[in-house]
Amino acid sequence: MSDAAAAGARRAARAIDALRRGWPLRVGAADGALDLLAVESASDAALAEFGGADMLLSGERAVTLKLTNQRAAATPGPVRLAGAGNSVAAALAVADPALDLAHPLKGPFRTVATGGEAAAAAAMTMARHAGLLPAFFVRPAAGGVEAECTDGDVAALLDPARLAIAARARLPVAASETAEIVAFRSPEEASDHVALVIGRRDANPPVVRLHSECLTGDVLGSLKCDCGPQLHAALHAMADAPWGVLLYLRQEGRGIGLVNKLRAYALQDQGYDTVDANLRLGFPVEARDFAIAGRMLDLLGIARIRLMTNNPEKVARLEKEGVEVVERIPLALPTNPHNEHYLATKRDRTGHQL
Repeated sequence: MSDAAAAGARRAARAIDALRRGWPLRVGAADGALDLLAVESASDAALAEFGGADMLLSGERAVTLKLTNQRAAATPGPVRLAGAGNSVAAALAVADPALDLAHPLKGPFRTVATGGEAAAAAAMTMARHAGLLPAFFVRPAAGGVEAECTDGDVAALLDPARLAIAARARLPVAASETAEIVAFRSPEEASDHVALVIGRRDANPPVVRLHSECLTGDVLGSLKCDCGPQLHAALHAMADAPWGVLLYLRQEGRGIGLVNKLRAYALQDQGYDTVDANLRLGFPVEARDFAIAGRMLDLLGIARIRLMTNNPEKVARLEKEGVEVVERIPLALPTNPHNEHYLATKRDRTGHQL
């Protein structure tokens, strides 16, 4: 990465930190700049000092609130609401779907031009990266802010080329006592990704599993998903093959973060499936970055793989990154009463081949 890109990534990292702390920041782009204050982390005192009463919502949340027409809803972009953010409580009633039942009659709202489409889109990416609801108080770029960045800085922060191998060590695990763990780190990122190499490397393409972090399933044994059983079944399948690699990606909740995933769980308890829950929160159905997996494989010197997945999209995304997928290996596991609907949704709405 060039010195300029590295400096941009640092600016974006500081801006995301400001978001989480409830501090105002400025995001600029070629078509305009916006001053922003994250609704979820803001206080009324901070809002009064910020002075903006407009709100910026993700396109997905705007569709839920019936604020976009059908054509725009096909590829929704951020939407700005005039005068909708007079207080943090009022803004949360608009932004947080957990409050929809308590505040069913929202609006009427008046939408206005965002003031910078590219900056608004970058802000939504930053909110997701920070694990916050994709909703902001917004004002024209003026006055003091705690941090500044551009949409290009955000792209630099998320560039998988920044990943490098940070450490590696032998790690005996239940599936293989000779396993090796490899940690990958980016200079400005807080989350480290890891790979677990099972078996003795040879000329055969390894069995590879992309596994996104799932605290509730992997650690706590949640029955709402199949993540934990998939993780352990994949490791044992690799042990039975000549060799394999588990890529453990720190992208909780399909890339929306732990807190937002738990919010999605609460919406599922109200009757929404996992797809609609994410959309009501204001996120895309799939927000993971599989280019990270491609970079990890490249750093490990692996160009051809046998991919263990039920999701054809993973095959396509890895091949786009230059990885040759010579075989897709299905991973079939029994269901339970708590995850039957979840797995049916993956089959029927996100194309998983179960």
